[in-house]
Amino acid sequence: MRIVRNVREGWRGVNPRRAAGRAPALRASWLALGGDATLPPMFDVSEVRALLIAAAREGRAVSYVEGLAAFGHRFTRPKMRAFCKALDAVDQAGAAAGEPELAVLVVRESDGLPGQGWWVGSSLRYGHEGDWTGPEAKALVRELQGRAFDYWRDE
Repeated sequence: MRIVRNVREGWRGVNPRRAAGRAPALRASWLALGGDATLPPMFDVSEVRALLIAAAREGRAVSYVEGLAAFGHRFTRPKMRAFCKALDAVDQAGAAAGEPELAVLVVRESDGLPGQGWWVGSSLRYGHEGDWTGPEAKALVRELQGRAFDYWRDE
């Protein structure tokens, strides 16, 4: 998928109607990068990765709403869960390749922090046992986002 940055419209991704014909390739990509075989793939993990790498190169975070919209989806809880599974698969593949995590770039619009799922899965890995909001949480997220920005700017 070619991801295009349009100043007025934000991120734009594939047309979901056109993507329907790509279902077998989407499923293969999903499974190859660790996706759950019991769930239908809603997001191509390689395309989610491309979106996050583009954002990291620009030195910016992506809101959950913006991430979903890039793939032609509006915010719903089931779509958000599927998006978060794709984010997890992106980070698992990245960790295996020695790359900094990218899911930390996806944040809530309200406070600029990742959602609960990221904190449950990642915060203890970095020694963070405090609240998921507030100055300590923001400092950790800024540090991890900075690692991603630096890594992908230099690539």
